[in-house]
Amino acid sequence: MMKKIGFVTLGCKVNIYESNALKNELSDKGYLICEPTSDCDAYIINTCSVTNQADAKSRKMIHRLRQLNRDAILCVMGCYVQTNEEARQIEGVDILVGNGNKKEVISLLEDKFLDRSIEKKMHILDILHTREYEPLEVSTYDHARAFVKIEDGCENFCSYCIIPYARGPVRCKPQQQVLNEIRRIVDAGYQEVVLSGIHTGRYEDQGAKLSDLIERILKEVPKLKRLRLSSIEINEIDDHFLSLLKTSSVLADHLHLPLQSGSDTVLAKMGRKYDTGTFQRKIEEIRKIRPRISITTDVIVGFPYETEEEFIRSKAWIQSLFFSKLHVFPYSVRKGTKAAEMPQISNEVKKKRTKELLLLSEQLEEMYAKQFIGEETEVIFEQPFSQNQMIGHSGNYLQVVCPFDEKALKKNVRVLLKRWIKENIVEGEIIKDF
Repeated sequence: MMKKIGFVTLGCKVNIYESNALKNELSDKGYLICEPTSDCDAYIINTCSVTNQADAKSRKMIHRLRQLNRDAILCVMGCYVQTNEEARQIEGVDILVGNGNKKEVISLLEDKFLDRSIEKKMHILDILHTREYEPLEVSTYDHARAFVKIEDGCENFCSYCIIPYARGPVRCKPQQQVLNEIRRIVDAGYQEVVLSGIHTGRYEDQGAKLSDLIERILKEVPKLKRLRLSSIEINEIDDHFLSLLKTSSVLADHLHLPLQSGSDTVLAKMGRKYDTGTFQRKIEEIRKIRPRISITTDVIVGFPYETEEEFIRSKAWIQSLFFSKLHVFPYSVRKGTKAAEMPQISNEVKKKRTKELLLLSEQLEEMYAKQFIGEETEVIFEQPFSQNQMIGHSGNYLQVVCPFDEKALKKNVRVLLKRWIKENIVEGEIIKDF
């Protein structure tokens, strides 16, 4: 009988990509991949450890699946395993794998299926000294947008962040492998590719930087409809990238540029490698090329030493840049990072500041979306939204809902934007055949 494997993926787009790669390989080997149910023969959890809450969510999921079926093989992998000794002590886990060698889960699982008496297996690399890029590739995707991992690792060591300890140093997928993978994706009918990584802007292969890779993709995969970056640091946007943004309509009209704080004092304590002046000047350069581009960002509130005055100035400065969305995170203490040893701000203050910035984000999202009402744009519809609607993204990352039409799913469709609904969701009407 076909073995049934329940998969759970927590955290970032890179985790999603890596899980998809393992799902594809297991499916090719004859396993049935599904959501976790009580009749599964095994569970695989790809964990996250970016915040304390992520750790807690990972722990909760491990315990939940162990209770769901005590006879199933339980495999736990990823950042939580890599960075937390406590993860390795949890009872009832059969296989533990960190980062950089996730593919080993497959052989370890098959060994366990052959001999259930095998004791717990742990394969955890010394990630800080890992230099090899794990060659994972995906053939089918869970979403209409195909995420392609091109890089792993981070060497910034921001004072609040555990990820360099979880993911190790920067390693990159060779350009030719990236190009071959994207060609397969496009030939399979996917309309949009999202380049992703832990620190995507640090991509480099044989002297070629990220902008060089993007130029090759644009030239050598002419059937690609839309190319998007998952995220890029402001100081990694070079003149070459700006020239591509100016000349290519395939590059999405959207950039995610992590900010973290609008206070130079706080940025310095975070260990960020720019100040607000640098950030603002680069945004002005981008908007000279594409005046209505969507720029989204991340902001951490309640970082150690952030005074009320600094927060107020930071909020005002953020508002003046007219981001199209803010991803707001209350600062979370991470054991093993520099910021964990700094004087901490109360949870009440963090909650208050988080609420203020979330409200600002709603206002900015509405302001950005409403300027496009009455205009036409192209939308790739990704999935059903309600009983009789579907939803997708435009190039500038507006979420657009239209009456459901199965023929339009996963297609690049011309749409008239008719009405703003909420945040960055807009109601549209398909106006051309596809």
